[in-house]
Amino acid sequence: MRLKVIACKVLYRELYYLSWNSKNIIDIQLMEQQLHCTPEKLRVCVQAQIDATEAEDTKYDAIILGYCLCSNGVVGLHSDHTPLVIARGHDCITLLLGSKKRYRDIFDNGRGGIYWYSPGWIEHSLQPGKERYEAVYADYVKRFGEENADYLMEMEQSWMREYSQAVYVDWPQLHHESYWKYTQECADFLHWECHMVEGNDSLMRGLLEGPWEDSGQYLVVPPGYTIQPTYDSAVMKASPL
Repeated sequence: MRLKVIACKVLYRELYYLSWNSKNIIDIQLMEQQLHCTPEKLRVCVQAQIDATEAEDTKYDAIILGYCLCSNGVVGLHSDHTPLVIARGHDCITLLLGSKKRYRDIFDNGRGGIYWYSPGWIEHSLQPGKERYEAVYADYVKRFGEENADYLMEMEQSWMREYSQAVYVDWPQLHHESYWKYTQECADFLHWECHMVEGNDSLMRGLLEGPWEDSGQYLVVPPGYTIQPTYDSAVMKASPL
């Protein structure tokens, strides 16, 4: 098959590795990580890329979305004549761990409060830790003065109290010791527990290989249909436009 992948940049190492090993012909379009912060903007930008892909001379057997539900950022995405394929999951950590079940098991065993780290997230965003704290604080001092910066940092850090663990997802075939050490340093700074879990490429590999209809792990969205949430274990469904 010839496939077009539209994916978040945080997955680029894993996607290029799997594409190199794939039997399919795969073109990859990476989207900025910052789109996760504004789901509405993510939807607009990814839809624009889907539309641009369908306007190309190259015809694809499917457009693969390298996202999961992502705070409903993919809700409403649709195509005119090329099937969309997306993994059933709430966020991209599911793709890195290999299944919704494994995500849930690790989350439950850790009693919640997990902040996830991975090579792509470390490379493309400032993760909670000393580096982020110092960068945000310096920006606040520059814009609002030191006294106001201290108050704003207290507010900025308040959401982190919901977390108690830093968990690094490591694919053995793409191991980066420096990123694991970075995660440990972040956890030490925040006084969190720190763990490494082994990632699994099966869900992402299946996304790039197919077939998808035979598995409950993926949603195939036919042309003229759109992605909608289900609020149950299926996560999402295809609904007529």
